Amino acid sequence: MASDLISQVLDAVFEANGSIFSNDVFPSVDFTTIKSVLDRLGSREMIMYKQIDEEEANLTAEAEGIAAEGSHEAKVFEAVRQAVGGLKIADLPGIVGKETAKVGQGKAFKEGWIKKEKDLLKAAVHSIQDASREQLQTIQQTRTYPDPKVLTDLRKRKLVTIQKVISFEIRKGPKFAKEFVKEETDLTADMLATGAWKSVKLKPYNFNAMGAPTMSGALHPLNKVRHEFRQIFFEMGFEEMPTNRYVETGFWNFDALYVPQQHPARDLQDTFYIADPPAADKPRPDPIEKTEKLADGSIPTSEAQDHPRQDYENYWNNIKEVHEKGKYGSIGYRYPFKEDESLRLVLRTHTTAVSTYMLYKLAANPRPARYFSIDRVFRNETVDATHLAEFHQVEGVIADFGLALGGLIGFMEVFFGKMGIHRLRFKPAYNPYTEPSLEIFGYHQGLSKWVEIGNSGMFRPEMLESMGLPKDMRVYGWGLSLERPTMIKYGVSNIRELLGHKVDLNFVESNPAVRLEKD
Repeated sequence: MASDLISQVLDAVFEANGSIFSNDVFPSVDFTTIKSVLDRLGSREMIMYKQIDEEEANLTAEAEGIAAEGSHEAKVFEAVRQAVGGLKIADLPGIVGKETAKVGQGKAFKEGWIKKEKDLLKAAVHSIQDASREQLQTIQQTRTYPDPKVLTDLRKRKLVTIQKVISFEIRKGPKFAKEFVKEETDLTADMLATGAWKSVKLKPYNFNAMGAPTMSGALHPLNKVRHEFRQIFFEMGFEEMPTNRYVETGFWNFDALYVPQQHPARDLQDTFYIADPPAADKPRPDPIEKTEKLADGSIPTSEAQDHPRQDYENYWNNIKEVHEKGKYGSIGYRYPFKEDESLRLVLRTHTTAVSTYMLYKLAANPRPARYFSIDRVFRNETVDATHLAEFHQVEGVIADFGLALGGLIGFMEVFFGKMGIHRLRFKPAYNPYTEPSLEIFGYHQGLSKWVEIGNSGMFRPEMLESMGLPKDMRVYGWGLSLERPTMIKYGVSNIRELLGHKVDLNFVESNPAVRLEKD
């Protein structure tokens, strides 16, 4: 019982001249129990105590045998010494045992205690000092050894194990007393009614005590940075695109973006393809939502939902023709367009598939528009410290009349400036669906170098005019990963510690909200 142990501790301290040690006085009491009692007494200043951490050496079962009977090499030497005229090597295991012969023979040779003459073992000295036995006997008595090198060697030979031992040095405190008076923690109605409150000892409030941590949910760092990006887009007048389709057809993911069907990005080693179902329908209006009804209560047809009606068949034929023969001033790729390749289902490799669909919807009523999306994409990548098979893409699209490349560069400076990135460089690049195309580099103060932070460009006429958008409408597009700025903001060097099964929940719970610098 804890109350019995409290009395025993107080008695032991009272009888001692100075300090006592818990391992000596209470060797059979476990750490948790003695610590609880000491904390209780210490909180009333009845005792003072100090924790002592030590390492203790313990003998293994084999070492216990050596300490009692002698080392393997000593047994081998004794067997050889007692053999008149020498001991045959083959007879040694039968005398000392197979294991002792195996271990002890080599050690005895190394110490120079025995020698070999043909097939006989003979003693090379008259007497020996069994140092291993003496060392183990010292450890057995003192639980340690003065020479750490000896302990290291014995641990390598698996004769000794090291165990951490925690003990407490205990002495009288300023308010020491032999009797422990129970303190009441609550003032009850009975105490007030009977007047018992006058004689009981009430436990004082500890206003310095830390409150119990409240369990609560926590936003993942990616969600925190995502929220900041969304606020920047909303401040700049953007509309968020629906990105709930992880599975897309090859048409929306590649063909509509003027990506040729033999492009390396469409290979199995770069893209995840869906096996079942093997193919999708051709582009068509969205399925009717059951909750959507007209004013008269009737469910609208697919034609009634598209205002004005869009010709998906004509769009399909435009994309096919622009790939095969060229159109809208382009000579195309000049290859036979394969319908089955276009209708294969894939895990989307970029959210630009969503942007393409939204731009096609915009073609029904061409007007200036600003769209953005932040969601997950999938690529068949080799997972390492900087790459995952799934990650998040931040994408923005601006459609307007008379846009030019200079406007794209100016907008990028404003957009990234809102994230605190003010030094930008632009490098010409190639994308199948943008021309001109630019890679965006920002100067990283921490790394003291320029790092790529995004990709951008102006969508090609082959892509836009196939949708039915006017010739004088231009569209900016740019994108970057969500993970890279998050890793920089939170000092994460391995992307697998940010997303996936290796994420530390303490990291998620303890990290503060992020605030991107804004102009």
